[in-house]
Amino acid sequence: MLKVFQSTSALGQQLKGLVTVRHYGKPNKKFLYKDGILKDQIYYYPRDNNREIPQLEGEPSKLFSVRRLKPIKGLPYWEKRILRGLGLYEKNAVAVVKNIPENNARLWKVKHLVEILPITYKYDEPTWADIESTFLKEDGECVVIRKLQTIEDANSKLTAAEEIRNAENRMVGETLRKDSRLRWLNPW
Repeated sequence: MLKVFQSTSALGQQLKGLVTVRHYGKPNKKFLYKDGILKDQIYYYPRDNNREIPQLEGEPSKLFSVRRLKPIKGLPYWEKRILRGLGLYEKNAVAVVKNIPENNARLWKVKHLVEILPITYKYDEPTWADIESTFLKEDGECVVIRKLQTIEDANSKLTAAEEIRNAENRMVGETLRKDSRLRWLNPW
């Protein structure tokens, strides 16, 4: 049956014991993940207790090759905005992104949509003079094709080309066109 409370303070005391408050805020990760292992200023949370932390080899890559794997249709606007900012809005798009904290935070938000590979250099980083002869493989390896050519070889090729251009018995364009037309009309 119903109890009638004589004072509001008694009602408040009884209701206080019944009501629970749920906190909707973001949990503090320090208290949520207590088993983190600190290594090189990074906390690792291994799934297995026996798992070893991989050793960092050398310096981290300065650039990432980022390729979009999943379609954009149906994504929320903030993920579309990040992909457009990275240059990955077109189909089969690949972008080269600097390894800086701002870009890493963006990539973390769309990590389920993209493939991220560190760019490695087989011999050495390319210079501005090597830009024309540089290409990026699908596995993230940046290759520079350098052609070693002596000055004598280059000069001999230039002189040979000039000799052919200035030869008297050279066939000119008009003669070649007439000959090609005759061969087309009479193939046998």
